[in-house]
Amino acid sequence: MDYPERFAHLPDYAFPRLRALLDAHSPGGTPIAMTIGEPRHAMPPFLAEVLNDALDGFARYPSNDGTPALLQAISDWIARRYDVTVPIDRLMVLNGTREGLFNAALALCPERKAGAQPVVLTPNPFYQVYAVAALAVGAEPTYVSATAETGHLPDYAALPAEVLDRVAIAYLCSPANPQGSVADRAYWRDLLALAEKHDFRIFADECYSEIWRDTPPPGILEVAAEVGADPERVLAFHSLSKRSNLPGLRSGFVAGGPESIRRIRQLRSYAGAPLPEPLQAVAAAAWADEAHVEASRALYQEKYAIADEVFAGLNGYMAPQAGFFLWLPVEDGEAAALKLWRETGVRVLPGAYLSRETGRQNPGQGFIRAALVAPPDEMRAALTRLRGCLYS
Repeated sequence: MDYPERFAHLPDYAFPRLRALLDAHSPGGTPIAMTIGEPRHAMPPFLAEVLNDALDGFARYPSNDGTPALLQAISDWIARRYDVTVPIDRLMVLNGTREGLFNAALALCPERKAGAQPVVLTPNPFYQVYAVAALAVGAEPTYVSATAETGHLPDYAALPAEVLDRVAIAYLCSPANPQGSVADRAYWRDLLALAEKHDFRIFADECYSEIWRDTPPPGILEVAAEVGADPERVLAFHSLSKRSNLPGLRSGFVAGGPESIRRIRQLRSYAGAPLPEPLQAVAAAAWADEAHVEASRALYQEKYAIADEVFAGLNGYMAPQAGFFLWLPVEDGEAAALKLWRETGVRVLPGAYLSRETGRQNPGQGFIRAALVAPPDEMRAALTRLRGCLYS
């Protein structure tokens, strides 16, 4: 029996690889997990009543595109957050943004670009769904290193013109997972100009947009509006997982041009999994409330301060601008993660598991990623163990 080759050379996903690396060894202390980006702050307490009042919706098939109430709540939030008007016909509700980041490529990536195989650009390191989406549509995934030399954001403009002419989609995560770097207005403007010049779409993964240190990160929707970019050139993806501490709700949205959204909705109507209507009611209530977001953000800002204190004076420590990950320099990420687990019980992710080798170099090899999701006291203890083990 034959099997497809397009996914044959994917490495194991990050977390099975981590289990294979660590689980044969006993922890050297009380285990503390800092691996997965799963928020552990309290979910908004008022949502239980919203869900209870909407339970009869489980008796109906859910709306494919999103209920009018949820779409309007999202449109209103975009207007408050970015001062941009996005009507509901330019929005679609997602069953988690990973679904959207994958299916938007299926719906929008052409079979050929500039007479050749299309290219999909992805920062390196990156959220792994970007690469799988590129392979699924028969495109060539091109990994562009995001290192200290480039501000931990990919320098897509440095690619050869013949490559850029073949680009169909460029993924960009801001605030970045794992580095916590932020694309400022100038970066977005330059990327929009590059997309216009070479005729490609930008998929902006902005799931961490509401977790920041000092200043709200600018979003692609507001910058695109400022420069008058073609709405069809931009798709923005957002989620309640990080913003509202609701990763189990699996609720997000994509905003884009009307034709792009029409095509994504059409694909969803054939092969998608719409969010159940009671959960859409919960999502609408979450998008409409900012108080719980502000409270959660204050906790992350407290954690930034703890991390800055624990790693004060450490050469190479980069305080994240936003998001909830530390991207910590080590000699070898796998060796450091194994040593840390065996000697302290703290569990982190090797950076190489989030990136790909390009030109005999993996830009994540010399890093570990630590998620700042535990309660502050637990996090302080874990980071103190980590520094003592790896940097003393």
